[in-house]
Amino acid sequence: MAGLSYIEIRGTPFDAGRALGEFGAAALHDYARRSAVWARAMRLRGSVLAASMAHQVRTRFPRVWEELQGMAVGIGLPFDDLFLWNCRGDLWAMAPDGCTTVQQAGEVRRITHNEDGDPAFAGHCAIAACAVAGAVPFAAFVYPGSIAGHTFAVTDGGLAMTVNSLRCRAVQPGVPRMVLARALLEVAGLDEALTLVRGTERAGSFHLTLAHRNEHALLSVEFSAQACAVETVCASRRALHTNHALHLPLRALPQTITPSSRYRQQRGTALLAGESGLDALQVLADTGDARFPILRTASLNSGAESTLATADIAIHTGCIEWQVYEHPARPPCFHMRGAHAAHRGLGLG
Repeated sequence: MAGLSYIEIRGTPFDAGRALGEFGAAALHDYARRSAVWARAMRLRGSVLAASMAHQVRTRFPRVWEELQGMAVGIGLPFDDLFLWNCRGDLWAMAPDGCTTVQQAGEVRRITHNEDGDPAFAGHCAIAACAVAGAVPFAAFVYPGSIAGHTFAVTDGGLAMTVNSLRCRAVQPGVPRMVLARALLEVAGLDEALTLVRGTERAGSFHLTLAHRNEHALLSVEFSAQACAVETVCASRRALHTNHALHLPLRALPQTITPSSRYRQQRGTALLAGESGLDALQVLADTGDARFPILRTASLNSGAESTLATADIAIHTGCIEWQVYEHPARPPCFHMRGAHAAHRGLGLG
């Protein structure tokens, strides 16, 4: 796995978007020249669906709209192209966004997450510490050309969130799932987060694991264009979630379940239930199934995604401490407290 950068972003929503765009410009331009995923998203240029989604964002989430405007400038792309790229998972259920999350409730809640994405972006991603005017600071894993929030993130307001792609097949012209996830980084607590998700006309589908430093619940949230399901993770057991809906009513709706998602769900659940006492990081480092490993490296890649980073987030009462790994079986590269780097890990100075 190639190294992660650490960047600091400041300013207005437009300025923050422009800085994120400048960070990812070279990688995204190179990617767009040769990517079938990019070409597929661009098929929707000028469509009624794209125009409707853009209208929803502009009117419902103007701060995110400004951020996207700045990102397009920073990258040097037409805004309509950059917007479509940030709608890719809504427009195409098989966009290369994977991920596996281990959830552990209790006095200290713990969320441990493999971020699986397009292997073409290996070495071009970052942990971005963002202080955007008018909102609490946050830190998040970011991809070139994508707004923050749809991976893993922690805010200075006390929210911890990880995100898994779901491949629900029915899409409607609502708010893009990445925009909704970005907006969640500005909420004050779990009730406000659920109100936002339930009260937004949604286009695509995601699974969220949500916790707050001043609340005891650990929530597993699935949403699609048609439905939203919320379950509280039981404190007596650990749970795991990959890339298909598990909660009713979403699991009864049309969705695509890839072999990788099915096998990672089965394998990870079995490892957590076993008597070996495996730690969450050990589970996420598992390659026991050669075809569909939980840890999806370049040499053991199953499908279109590779594991680009792992986050291990501990939510204590009053504080959140977490680590970011380039590989879950190796020392962390960043130690974080809230939305800030406490110190760098081994080999990073």
